[in-house]
Amino acid sequence: MSRFQILLLNGPNLNLLGTREPEVYGATTLEGMISDLRNEFPDIEIEDFQSNDEGALIDAIQDYGSRFNGIVFNPGGYSHTSVAIRDAVSSIPAPVIEVHISNIHSREEFRNISIVGGACKAVISGLGIRGYSVAIEHLKSSC
Repeated sequence: MSRFQILLLNGPNLNLLGTREPEVYGATTLEGMISDLRNEFPDIEIEDFQSNDEGALIDAIQDYGSRFNGIVFNPGGYSHTSVAIRDAVSSIPAPVIEVHISNIHSREEFRNISIVGGACKAVISGLGIRGYSVAIEHLKSSC
């Protein structure tokens, strides 16, 4: 049996984790979070990709979404604006779980709606970086 494979996909500004608004997003860097997740799930192959570019995120969804068991995706600000990313998520066989570090429903009104989330298997919001672990656990147990 092949190894379970997950893509951790992170959108705009998530490369600034640990320094960008730590009171909202925490003090852990993106690299630190990915390292912690790989240690927490040694039996899962975890690939990671981050981009501030919408097209690069769509390319990653299309590529990994046909080859991997699932995608854990934090689309950042594109959650609220990108029909193109939603369409990419809808077009792949792999389940996608959208993750937000902060609770998007308790923030500014424009952040309350996720266009992308409607195409995802689930949306996790407000659990901090722990939300990524919850998403991986769910994909592992349901795929």
